[in-house]
This record gives sequence, C-alpha cells and structure tokens, in this order.
Amino acid sequence: MNDVTYTNLRFDPDLTSMHSIAKQMADAFGYTAELAIDTQLAQLVRLRVAQLTPCSYCLILHTRTAVEKGINPDKIAHLASWRQSDMFTAPEQAALAYCEGLTNYDLIGFPALHGELINHFNATQIAELAAVVINMNVWTRLKLAQGATPHSAAGNVEAPLG
Repeated sequence: MNDVTYTNLRFDPDLTSMHSIAKQMADAFGYTAELAIDTQLAQLVRLRVAQLTPCSYCLILHTRTAVEKGINPDKIAHLASWRQSDMFTAPEQAALAYCEGLTNYDLIGFPALHGELINHFNATQIAELAAVVINMNVWTRLKLAQGATPHSAAGNVEAPLG
C-alpha cells in the first residue's frame, strides 16, 4: 500500500507562499494535530472532504490514516454512504453533515447543520471541526490545482507520498 507516489503535473506548490500557509494550517488542524475533538471523528471528516472534492492524494493519505487511527475498515469503506448506515453515531452524523454543508457551500441548510452540532459538541469542538474542514478544503484544492497524480512507485516519480 505504500507503493503510491505522486507527480505534480501542473506546478510546484513550493514556488508560492500558499504552500507554507497550508503547511501551518496542517500543523494546527491536520491529521497529526492534537485537537479537543475525537481523533477518529476528525479523521472521518478529513476523509469525507477528500471524497467530496475528490482528491486522489488526500483519498489515499486519509484512508491510510483512518486505518492507522483504528477506524473500522467497513466504516471507512462506506463513509460515502454514511446516511444509509447505522455504524455512525449521532455526533458523527452531525459532523459529517456539517462537513458536507461547508464543503459544498450549502448556504440555505447550513444554519440547521450548525445548530445540530450544538447538540453534540462544545464551542471549541465546533470551531475545530470547522477548522479541520477548512484545512482539508485548502489541501484538496491545492493538490488538485498542482495536479498531484498517483501512480505506482515503479514508474517515474517526483514526489513520494509522505
């Protein structure tokens, strides 16, 4: 599974300050950050953003990380259909709905999505959920813009997956 590497087909993100800003956001809200929200929940939200965008780099990275964080592989496998599952708790469902609303710019339904979070999370946790979603949206769009394209490690590579 670690034999996937990436080639940036469009531009080198290190040529802009945007990449360093994105790295700072990742340090604060990425998959290695220490947050008040549950680690597995944060990872499900990251993976859901990767599915919605869709970003190959982020899908592979955050699927691997979800497994490493101990999330049930069946739960990971059907995250895209979480609404048709009894495997997701009420707090997870509220967070995933919020994630989708923020990622897809659901301006009409968003106030209700935020209202549902209040039933399960405190103000700090809600702010962190928003930051995780925003951070993931920055990264997925950065990777899509630069053209991060996965291929087998046996091929010609420029940037290995960290």
